[in-house]
Amino acid sequence: MRLAADESASWAQWAEAANVGDIALEQLLAETRMLASDYLTSDPVPLFIRTRALRDRVFALLEGHQYPRQSVDLYVAAGYLCGLLAWMSSDLGQLRDAETQGRTAWLCAELSGHNDLRAWVLSTRSKVAFWDGRLREAINFARRGSTYRTTGTVAVLLACQEADAWSELGAQDEALAALAHADDARVAMGGNDEIGGIFSCHPARQENYAAAVQLRVGRPSDALRSADNALALLSVQPVRAYGTEAQIHISQAAAHIAAGEAEGALEALAPVLALPPDHRLAPVTRRLGELSSGIGQPSASGTATVGLRQAIEAFCVNSAPRHLALSPGEGSA
Repeated sequence: MRLAADESASWAQWAEAANVGDIALEQLLAETRMLASDYLTSDPVPLFIRTRALRDRVFALLEGHQYPRQSVDLYVAAGYLCGLLAWMSSDLGQLRDAETQGRTAWLCAELSGHNDLRAWVLSTRSKVAFWDGRLREAINFARRGSTYRTTGTVAVLLACQEADAWSELGAQDEALAALAHADDARVAMGGNDEIGGIFSCHPARQENYAAAVQLRVGRPSDALRSADNALALLSVQPVRAYGTEAQIHISQAAAHIAAGEAEGALEALAPVLALPPDHRLAPVTRRLGELSSGIGQPSASGTATVGLRQAIEAFCVNSAPRHLALSPGEGSA
């Protein structure tokens, strides 16, 4: 009997021990929030490396022993970090890697049972699917994310992403309905975003999506109005995301192109074309490529269009995804 009691006591000592404390968990989530915020303004590749290092620390802790509630918190941190790596990989043009990171993030969300994380991971996977041309999947991911009871702004972003994919498919009614749903989600929103930064949808970001959607469904005047509103909202934010700001200016330029105003488009694009190469992310270069294709329309002829097309070509050649493609292995995993 004494031996059995000693064995139980030994097991209790093991069960009581943990390789992580509550303060350490709080610090891990604080570092995750910092990375998500820094991504809005920082060079993506160095930040990717920092995020990967923090993810590895969290993974190592999960391979050890901790209380179940602490394991849940670690899975939440791991899910957000893998989601952030997925977002960065997509922005750097590495869509297969982004999808892999998204699947791992989803596993962490499921293991944690955390609804906000589930929704944000599905938002990230919707973004990856959109830029990979899997538009129906993008819609399905966004709709699945909307089924969870969440706090903060994720419901707004999910509705915007659904609208984005519908508009790319040419489904005007569905796209505009999803934009209206985003407005409703903003009104109904409760609580704050747990992580923030790239995992938040401030009003300027919502207007940016609206402008892109309105352009695709043939409403350039509405798109220009939304883009102007987005820039006004962005100007009073303490942190201005350069990727979002660039896409807003591209929407402005596209609206001018639709009106046959190449000079206005060139003026709108000036801040985008001035971005340093490390900030020229894949969504920006993709949208500029689409804009360049539209310049060839008869309504946008003239010497200004030649300069605009040449400037866009030079911009895209000297971009972050292009540099990464020339350096295999950089920022992978």
